Amino acid sequence: MLEKRGKFLVGDPFFEPGQQISIGKPPAKARAGKLALIAAPGGGARNARAKILRLLGSPNIARNVVEALMLDRGLRRRFPKKVLAAAEAARLHPHPEPQRRDLRDLVTFTIDPTTAKDFDDAISAERLSPTRTRIWVHIADVSAFVRPGDPVDNEARRRATSVYVPGAVEPMLPEALSNDACSLVPGEDRLAVTAELEFEDGALAASSFYRSLIRSDKRLSYEDVDQIFAGEAEAEDPWREPLAAAREVSAALEAARRAGGAALAIESVEPEFAFDLQGHVADSVASVQTESHRLIEHLMIAANSAVATLCCERAIPTLYRIHERPESESVQRLLDQLASLDVATPPAAEHISSADAGEVVAAASLAVDEHVKRTGVARMGLTYLVLRSLRQARYSPDNLGHAGLGLSNYCHFTSPIRRYPDLLCHRALLSAVGFDEKPPRADELDEAAVWTSERERDAIRTERIADSIAGSFLLERRLMERGPDEPFEGEVTGLINAGIFISFDGGAHEGFLPVRRIKGDWWDLNEQGTIMTGSRTGTTIRFGDRLKVKVDRIDTARGRVDLVLAEEPDAR
Repeated sequence: MLEKRGKFLVGDPFFEPGQQISIGKPPAKARAGKLALIAAPGGGARNARAKILRLLGSPNIARNVVEALMLDRGLRRRFPKKVLAAAEAARLHPHPEPQRRDLRDLVTFTIDPTTAKDFDDAISAERLSPTRTRIWVHIADVSAFVRPGDPVDNEARRRATSVYVPGAVEPMLPEALSNDACSLVPGEDRLAVTAELEFEDGALAASSFYRSLIRSDKRLSYEDVDQIFAGEAEAEDPWREPLAAAREVSAALEAARRAGGAALAIESVEPEFAFDLQGHVADSVASVQTESHRLIEHLMIAANSAVATLCCERAIPTLYRIHERPESESVQRLLDQLASLDVATPPAAEHISSADAGEVVAAASLAVDEHVKRTGVARMGLTYLVLRSLRQARYSPDNLGHAGLGLSNYCHFTSPIRRYPDLLCHRALLSAVGFDEKPPRADELDEAAVWTSERERDAIRTERIADSIAGSFLLERRLMERGPDEPFEGEVTGLINAGIFISFDGGAHEGFLPVRRIKGDWWDLNEQGTIMTGSRTGTTIRFGDRLKVKVDRIDTARGRVDLVLAEEPDAR
């Protein structure tokens, strides 16, 4: 942030403490108290001063702070001119493919969030018999527009992923491709890669893959589809029957997944923020996974797994999406934690082997799901415990399976507009099934696996911080309107010796309650890290407990909220 020091402006690091930076001649519009992107002076030069690259506006406007965060974390926010020119040329002249199948007469539709702009995937469906259904999963053919080694490809590889933050996106591809030529918008001819999957009694019976030409007939939102499934709206012809057929396959896949017992049963709640025209956060809603979300999820997982299986069987080098089994020690700690919270888990061996660890965690996640449905409490807290027992999913040229999904073969194929590993997977797949595409080199895959995994983790961190910043601005606005002492009901989602992490206001916000602010007692954390006990009163605070809290302090720059109790916890 720009600050005045005597007659000069200096740059004061905004997101973390740091040394002030002297600034040379600033732009005419530069003012103290505003955010700016600054280029630090090079080393060695005496009296060197920083240069202001961009003025970002007031730190009291959430959109400006989120933009500053993205720049602070190394996101470019603009494409080089040569990349934009190459993307425009590719939009007009994609790579020709004489073998491309014309599927424009096939009823096709998309199901996405209402705010979506880049449509990676579309589906078609047809009942072949009472027990057999064909599903077409159409994925944007990005590889026809982005050729290996061209300027767009090099930039996409460097970015590796799109980053989605409240009110903004850092796209992997320029808009000429991501929101136009590659996006499967309704009523327009689009190039696709199609996975044609046949299911018999819910199990995959046959698959084929090819380049196609499609035309989406209808753009549906998740809300549209949920209303149809709930009987609150009518599905229209000609996509009424295909949607019903896809729903049946999705239900069968979900039933098989649960019956198999190896896949995790985890549901998450993500906030979605709305901004007003001035850039302030106006509202938020919790994005909850519904049947329409699960329909698309199950079909995309089926397509990803089918592609990975083909690449594995034919020994085609590609990037797999792997999720290694959790460590035995982590699984045992999870079981101990759940037992301390009176969650009934299936019996497990005294010494859990690495081979059994994945199935034990899957069984524990189902037990958590059943416990939450029975008691109606502690979903967020218990879900966090399960997630903390797991290893992080990553990309690898070695097929090590996906423990979280209970699948031996898995890759990312369905989102090439926003994930570079998916684009590499397209190239590998198309080369394997006889299309004009060069497969990725082994050394390219080794490097890409490390880089894209790192970039994914960076993107997730950026998105989480941005969510916290947007949430803190919204909370600040709400308290200004309703008064600073408004109480909130929250759920305990984490415990450390110093205090308690609490998700409150329906999961829209998270804050920290220091134990030093809980008067009248000394608090001890149990060995499992799940229960705090007051040494004087014997009162306990457990994972998943509901507490009434008030906001003590908000740091909008860092998205941090400190809490105090509005009511003393119930003694027990």
